[in-house]
Amino acid sequence: MSQRCLIPDPFKFAAEGRKLSGTIPSADLERLVDVIVDTSGEVAYELSGELGVDRKSRLRLRASGVFPLRCQRCLGRMDWPLNVETLLELVRPGQAIPEGELENDEFDAIEATPDLDVLALVEDEIVLAVPIAPRHEKCDVPRPSDGAEKKSPFAALEKLRKSDSAT
Repeated sequence: MSQRCLIPDPFKFAAEGRKLSGTIPSADLERLVDVIVDTSGEVAYELSGELGVDRKSRLRLRASGVFPLRCQRCLGRMDWPLNVETLLELVRPGQAIPEGELENDEFDAIEATPDLDVLALVEDEIVLAVPIAPRHEKCDVPRPSDGAEKKSPFAALEKLRKSDSAT
């Protein structure tokens, strides 16, 4: 596992307009290991701080990469392009998020604790972006390896029912 990147004071990071970028190996995204087919890839991210016109501290997060997911229809590999861009408004720990901000779709509010974990923040946004049931736009249901049609387990019962009704 790679070393965690922590932002000691997220409000100062935002106020000074700092930027942070890097890559995270897919294997380090622990909550996604069960979803992706292999963990050989990586996610590129960029985190930049800013002050809004309302003078509120915000973080803009961009993350990109390609995730090999398992199609839920055919069970084959499906390369899903990750392209996340989100704006996060920082709220001090214990401070309530105003109702108006909860309804605003321009940004999401997060509690900005000291030593904000960048890997966890990126992982949170990826978890929210990954489709619940990924599938190809066009694919067939799985077939037996010999190409034969799978017989219903109830086919034998159907034959018995028909032979009973004939007598």
